[in-house]
Amino acid sequence: MVAIIKTGHSINRILNYNENKVQQGVAECIGAGNYPVDIDKMIFTMKLNRFLKQVDLNENVKRNSVHISLNFDTTEKGIPKEKLMEIADTYMAKIGFKEQPYLVYQHHDAGHPHIHIISLKVRDDGSRIDMQNIGRNQSEKARKEIETAYGLVPAEKYKREKELVVKPFDTNKVEYGRTESKRAITNVLDKVIQNYKYTSLPELNAVLQQYNIAADRGSENSRIFQNRGLVYRILDQGGNKVGVPIKASDFYSKPTLKFLEERFIENEKTRTPHKSRIKNAVDIALLNNKKMAIQELAKIVEMSGIKMVLRQNAKGLLYGITYVDHHTQSVFNGSALGKLYSAKAIQERCGLNELVHQKTADSKVKKSNGITTDGDSREVRPTSVGQDSKKSIAGNATNEIAKLVNALTQSEHDSSYLPNQLKGKKKKKKRKGSSDNQ
Repeated sequence: MVAIIKTGHSINRILNYNENKVQQGVAECIGAGNYPVDIDKMIFTMKLNRFLKQVDLNENVKRNSVHISLNFDTTEKGIPKEKLMEIADTYMAKIGFKEQPYLVYQHHDAGHPHIHIISLKVRDDGSRIDMQNIGRNQSEKARKEIETAYGLVPAEKYKREKELVVKPFDTNKVEYGRTESKRAITNVLDKVIQNYKYTSLPELNAVLQQYNIAADRGSENSRIFQNRGLVYRILDQGGNKVGVPIKASDFYSKPTLKFLEERFIENEKTRTPHKSRIKNAVDIALLNNKKMAIQELAKIVEMSGIKMVLRQNAKGLLYGITYVDHHTQSVFNGSALGKLYSAKAIQERCGLNELVHQKTADSKVKKSNGITTDGDSREVRPTSVGQDSKKSIAGNATNEIAKLVNALTQSEHDSSYLPNQLKGKKKKKKRKGSSDNQ
């Protein structure tokens, strides 16, 4: 058994998420703890109001909701509901939530059996439950004891957890006309929005567009944009919007612009440790290849579970790259990783080994029929590749491999960092008369 604990700002949102699964027919509420009415007699408002009443006892607790999933081995299908409730009750007692109100949902939308438990961090006396290190301490101890008591398959500490977590990128692409639009979009949003770490709408769309969905604010002059609205749309295979847009507020999970902006702030911190994995994958791919097209680089990097989403304008010119790491579920715009990973720099790095230096810095350069020549009229190969073939690439290609190796061994820096070896040397100003008078 694997226990995954998450906290959030909105108990309403978490409850809506699980109730939406019930409406879709892929989940059911199988029990409750510390509720005054039996679960089969409760409507949605009764479930929610019990939580809200206790949350209001301490308004200083901002992340007041708790969302727990207990995941079982794929061989343990068919566990009776009564046994699942016993396990849930035992687990909640062992982690210190015995007296808290909680609801238990059994989900049927994954390849392994699992249940979700919703609860609160606020006690009935208004005090706050400290959850620091609860996963490593109380939860891990409870997991092992429950596995022994109920004869469950023991979980491997890391490997099993990765196998059992429902991974968003297993979701099928949405095809307009094949399934009911709202339901199809909901399935993708439920998995992507809650699991991926993005910090802007374009970064979120870099993930959603892989499933033919886009979050759209409309044009700047539109009423929806000016009212800070947001709609979700289905895209066809060419990336064009099709069908009727659906307002964010119409979904059970309420993935509105306001909600997403809160996620942007949270995700900024949680995604930071995963920068180096993407940077290393790109650096190593370029290190072992003399020359490649950027599409070829994208294929190599994708073998590590990292999707390079290339953003092009109407003329086909590349102006941006977003990196989607499906392994760590982290999303970064190229500039967020550093200058070396922007669209322009990646295009330059893909062709760095093809550069030839000009003979002298002050030699006059002439162009003839698209061929660049130096002062001695000797042919020099073009100094750029890809979409920027009309621009020269600044920098020195000599010992480029050594420079990249050095960059790989550098400690993590912020996005504005550039290794000293890759910075251009400053030209010394010649003092007047220093050479002419000698």
